[in-house]
Amino acid sequence: MLSQATRARLFAHLSALGRPASTDELALELALHPSGVRLHLERLRAAGLVVRERTPQAVGRPRDSWSIAPDALPTGQPADAYPRLARWLARAIPARPRRLREIERTGRAVGRELAPHRERRADSADEALGRALTGLGFAPQRERPSPGTVLYRLGSCPYREAVQENQDIVCALHRGLTLGLLDQLAPAARLARFAPQDPTRAGCLIEVTGLTAR
Repeated sequence: MLSQATRARLFAHLSALGRPASTDELALELALHPSGVRLHLERLRAAGLVVRERTPQAVGRPRDSWSIAPDALPTGQPADAYPRLARWLARAIPARPRRLREIERTGRAVGRELAPHRERRADSADEALGRALTGLGFAPQRERPSPGTVLYRLGSCPYREAVQENQDIVCALHRGLTLGLLDQLAPAARLARFAPQDPTRAGCLIEVTGLTAR
């Protein structure tokens, strides 16, 4: 897949950025036409090397943001050692109430560290959180079930192997990560619902109230 020069350049550029980027941004950086870049990105997505977040726009084509898939390597093969280590650590931690609270607190601190700087002020808070979740590999789709509420339906679970060992522990960590991201990106917002699902099917739900959306 990455033997093709343009795809290799796209993959390397996204890897270096370390954050999601739009089709137009990538086309501008690589001095290519957006239509051709979009085609190559779709092929990288089909190969499991990149993930896409699609945001509907009031007018015109939906805006796509692309980032490196969490388990992708330049060879196109998934990493093996880290998922195994994650499974072993998840298995080793007992899912007791006190430990779950500690895990969530740790996740919250990590989430604050991971929160991207909102350099592009045109982004609303719900877009910023969506981009952060995309960068972590969750492939979120945003919905707005009611005014002032944003629902993220996660299309991928990057921690699925560890979740299968100990879902309570891993989901407590993920809940903490989400709270930490909100602390930095939207301090006035509230996590109204965090509903884990079967990791093999994904579809976990994160519902947030008080996010600025448009």
